[in-house]
Amino acid sequence: MQNRIGFIFPGQGAQYVGMGKELFDSYDEVKELFNRADEILDRKISRICLEGPDDELIKTENTQPAVLLVSMAVVNVLAKHGVYPEMVAGLSLGEYGALVTANSITFEDALPLVMKRGQFMQKAVPLGEGMMAAVLGLEREKVEECCRLASDAGVVEPANYNCPGQIVISGNVAAVEKACTIARDMGAKRTVPLSVSAPFHCSLLKPAGLALKNELDNIQIKNPEVPVVSNVEALPVKDADHIRKLLVQQVSSPVRWEDSIRYMIQQGIEVFIEVGPGRVLNGFLKKISNKIKGYNVEDLKTLEITMEGLGGTV
Repeated sequence: MQNRIGFIFPGQGAQYVGMGKELFDSYDEVKELFNRADEILDRKISRICLEGPDDELIKTENTQPAVLLVSMAVVNVLAKHGVYPEMVAGLSLGEYGALVTANSITFEDALPLVMKRGQFMQKAVPLGEGMMAAVLGLEREKVEECCRLASDAGVVEPANYNCPGQIVISGNVAAVEKACTIARDMGAKRTVPLSVSAPFHCSLLKPAGLALKNELDNIQIKNPEVPVVSNVEALPVKDADHIRKLLVQQVSSPVRWEDSIRYMIQQGIEVFIEVGPGRVLNGFLKKISNKIKGYNVEDLKTLEITMEGLGGTV
């Protein structure tokens, strides 16, 4: 019996200069997609992906479409080899890759949408006023308590429930730093400030969600053809209007990644393929469950390993 496959899509932070290059050089479908992306955005997003420079790629308005582009290139390559998902989910930005794969949003609509999403998220909080930090080795209830205890110093909230022992918090600099101190006092192994340009997935980003709503109202969204597990609810979202609402909420709500993966496992997904740059989501998978198989596809080597694991050939 064939394994039930889920695709998982990485978010911002997975990017690196040169991502997608081997697939671009080896598959005409990928070349075509990269060229289409340049036309859709009217900018050389393909060159930024493949050649950089890094200080252009890390600009949020470039990072978001670049990561989405590489993820969709990988989806196309896997489809060419007969590999399709039965369920999909994506971390933050990755949710757009999941929705495109499920034929809920077109690639032509998603690419400019995530570029604008990046711009709105960057504008919502002036540089230097917000930060994010990973809290390692502390249960979620205690992390939530740390945020409550530090909230007199400003906004600080859980932003990503990534996996057991890793929760990211987000908010005003002083409040996040205070919550980190409290977390260490409560027994966290350590706290790690993240090098991000804005405090994503907290209430400070609500203005970005409202700006995004206006853009979402102008595009067609269809009911997904494959179940898409949403970040906000960690449950499949089946209805186009509900998708619209959740994508607005997602910008300023915590990403319930661990719960999303657990839901997919409960539904019988046995093999997870991380489609796009990096292996961050595979790291989370290992901590969530040791009973499932995790692969990633970002270049020819990882494609070969994945196809061998699935019992196919490249």
